[in-house]
Amino acid sequence: MAFLRPEQYSASNGGNRLPVIRTIALLLAFVLAWFVAPTQAAPQAVLDAGRQSLPLTPHLTYRIDADGRADAAAMFAQAERGTFMPLPGDSSAFGFTEGAYWFHGQLFNQNRTEQRWLLVLHYPLLDNVDVYVRYPDGRVEHMAAGDTLPFSARSIRYRHPNFWINLPQRTEVELMVRVSSRSSLQVPLALYTSTAFAELERDSQFGIGLFYGILLALLCYNLVLWLSLKDASHFWYMCHVSGFGLVMFCLNGLAFEYLWPNSPWWANQAIPLSMAISQIAMHQFCRVFLELRDRQPYADRVSLAFIAFFIAMGLASFFMDYRAAVRPMTLAVFPGALLILYQAINSIRKGYAPAKVFLLAWAFLLLGTALYASVSFGLVEKNFVTEYGIQIGSAMEMILLSFALAYRYARLRGENERLVQEHNEQLERHVARRTSELSTALEQLAEANQRLRESNRRDSLTGLFNRRHFRDMFEHQLSRANEHRQPLGVLLIDLDHFKRINDTYGHLAGDECLRWLGRCLHDSLVEHGALLARFGGEEFVVVIPDVQGDRLMHIAELLRQRICGDPVRFAGNNILMSASIGVFLLQPGSGISVDEALHRADDALYAAKDAGRNRVHAANGVTQD
Repeated sequence: MAFLRPEQYSASNGGNRLPVIRTIALLLAFVLAWFVAPTQAAPQAVLDAGRQSLPLTPHLTYRIDADGRADAAAMFAQAERGTFMPLPGDSSAFGFTEGAYWFHGQLFNQNRTEQRWLLVLHYPLLDNVDVYVRYPDGRVEHMAAGDTLPFSARSIRYRHPNFWINLPQRTEVELMVRVSSRSSLQVPLALYTSTAFAELERDSQFGIGLFYGILLALLCYNLVLWLSLKDASHFWYMCHVSGFGLVMFCLNGLAFEYLWPNSPWWANQAIPLSMAISQIAMHQFCRVFLELRDRQPYADRVSLAFIAFFIAMGLASFFMDYRAAVRPMTLAVFPGALLILYQAINSIRKGYAPAKVFLLAWAFLLLGTALYASVSFGLVEKNFVTEYGIQIGSAMEMILLSFALAYRYARLRGENERLVQEHNEQLERHVARRTSELSTALEQLAEANQRLRESNRRDSLTGLFNRRHFRDMFEHQLSRANEHRQPLGVLLIDLDHFKRINDTYGHLAGDECLRWLGRCLHDSLVEHGALLARFGGEEFVVVIPDVQGDRLMHIAELLRQRICGDPVRFAGNNILMSASIGVFLLQPGSGISVDEALHRADDALYAAKDAGRNRVHAANGVTQD
């Protein structure tokens, strides 16, 4: 059918008035054509300036090819003769149908900036989708997609069939779409610019990611609870969440996109199989949660019959035609929903309190599932609520079921506590005594652990920090000093001729000298907030915070004088000692590490020894403020 633009309607007789008789004849002809014409053409789809997207449903007509053998040329000819019909009620959902459906529309692009448009069919479960675009010069472009072809056949990687089409400016283009499917036939076509599609996909991906994020979080949460509590209701809840997530992954076209893009067979087979798994897990969870075996034996047997039916259909789907498997399972959703509603309401009537939250949760899922199934059979129009209602409802259902499980667990725990309380009177004194003994043992164990931790940090001979813990503390002090822009003083102390003390007075005397030096360091430097540690053998290390060079040298000299001025008394002997001390001042922000600071203090110590021992030697720059 050719559309004429307004300028083509100008009269060919120079604008003279038509005779009255001719006017009446034309009017009669129009009236006769109105009643005789088989259909009324759909309005032209005009892509005007500034438009970024356009739903095509109001602009399409359709025709049914019962045996599916017609070709595009024949259908273009039928469209020209006006035999295509408007979509029934402007709805693009036709339910489970036979044959092929052809859709025709006229596109007129007035957008000067956009000539390349993406045609998207917003329903992923279609077997064959063929798009024919006929231009005014008679040229026809053909593109194909659908889940009987590999996923790579699509124009872009997207879960819905899509096609790039060129629409030259101010040019009328005919669009013909052929669709056939063993699944429910839904053909919501729309045109998008690349920018509009990117925004659509962003919002869609966010919603899908949020939905599956909720399912994954609930799955992990209940996995932890099941592993902790070993409650079968949490296990079957996980199966329900997993099965429902799998069926939605398939119905949304994401499984074909991400799991098996090169296997059209699995893209179709996974749908009835996932539906069976989802329904089996759903009914089994209801049996366990509502305790049907004990509370409603008859309803429990009906649930088992549904489970057996879905097991049989899931296995049979490997051998049956797709539609023969999917259609009865989709139909079984309705009585299954009514059965679960009856079971929940009956449980409430029998006084089972958790069934109240269960009923509220299940109402969301059943409503969303019923809406989705109604769209599949063409009973309601496809829109955002009916298309995504199952995701919205299932997300709410999963969340509320988690609350229901928590409520059920709390109720069971309350009953257990009541039973335990009845037996507590005769066991109370025994439990109190055992609890007291256990508390005492735990306190002793805590004290022992504390002593053990402290012993791991301390040198067993001197009581000072050991080398390993000192390093950790030094790192912490260095970080804090850099943060507060404060210097750190490092003293490395070594007893002179300590081997001679061991050889002369014995190793026990040497041990006493080391203990005395540890006490001396503590008493002399505690007022400076110093970090003290035995570095190894007769070597000790000191870190003094917030000290300047002159002050650090003065402290080191007083310490040296005290070491050599006070003899150590052991076994009637007065043992005189002396020490060599290396000094290094670590300035804030210098970038010097702990190892480098110790290395420089060690160099200063060796310099003191080389200079004759019993002296303090500073590394370069220590006396500079």
